[in-house]
Amino acid sequence: MASEAQQPYPGESAAPEQILLLADEYRSAAHLLRQSGRPSEPLSQAPFRLVAIHAIELYLNALLLHRGHPPSQVRGLQHDLAQRAELAVACGLKLRSRTAAHLAAIARNREYLVIRYGPELNGTSSRINRLTATLDELAKKVAMELAASRRASRKSDSPPRLALIKAA
Repeated sequence: MASEAQQPYPGESAAPEQILLLADEYRSAAHLLRQSGRPSEPLSQAPFRLVAIHAIELYLNALLLHRGHPPSQVRGLQHDLAQRAELAVACGLKLRSRTAAHLAAIARNREYLVIRYGPELNGTSSRINRLTATLDELAKKVAMELAASRRASRKSDSPPRLALIKAA
């Protein structure tokens, strides 16, 4: 039996900007899902939590890829937001201490798994406001990091303004 050529892993060739756009879509969906949750029924917030955590993971992935981490290394982190955050901070991302602590707590408490499979453990999840704040902070800061790099690369690609004036 002939072996089939191994197909590339989905997202292997995605640009950091594409991952950022995907994260933005998940963030938008999370905000819509948050509105549909019922305060008297904590499990009704599970879809918001899952989508918010996924968006957070994507924002961190976009930054790590942008900073040159290979996709296979980022994938190898699985769903560990604490490791992703540590690498992102090492790459220059400045997180508020509460946000960094929250990302570590999400990983330590295995919230990604609890939200997906453990309705009986629902009381161990992050507070909705904290999760929303973490999501929104990462969205803003990662977008700013990628935009700043794009501006810097465009400036370095264009000839100096003074040279253009002298040439005219």
